[in-house]
Amino acid sequence: MIEATSCGGVVIFRGKILLLYKNYKSRYEGWVLPKGTVEAGEEYKETAAREVLEETGVKAGIIKYVGKSRYSFTVPEGVVEKEVHWYLMMADSYYSKPQREEYFVDSGYYKYHEAYHLLKFPNEKQILERAYNEYLELKKSNLWGNHKYF
Repeated sequence: MIEATSCGGVVIFRGKILLLYKNYKSRYEGWVLPKGTVEAGEEYKETAAREVLEETGVKAGIIKYVGKSRYSFTVPEGVVEKEVHWYLMMADSYYSKPQREEYFVDSGYYKYHEAYHLLKFPNEKQILERAYNEYLELKKSNLWGNHKYF
């Protein structure tokens, strides 16, 4: 078994959620949240911010940790057990540019119900739901956009 740790973000701008569309040689296709592998010496929140920037071109601020998801998949070397730490993040514009080197062919901001139905993986849908509820709570309390929460 191979253990791997990634971090990612549920990035929101004006109530809409940033998604990426991946198409890897037509074998792997679908909408996902931006995330990537932790590099040596990096804190989880640094990884999340860096990966969002690399994969989408979006410089997003971290608002709050929203939890982790776990899943496994098979590679030629064996089974990978992956743990992903997720952050609620805020962008400052609708700009995004998918990272072609990682086989992302599209990106954009979508309303919650659209994003929820577009997402390929059930664990990302769960994280989206949790993060969006946090966003709504912060917005209701007039705290969204005023402070950083770690």
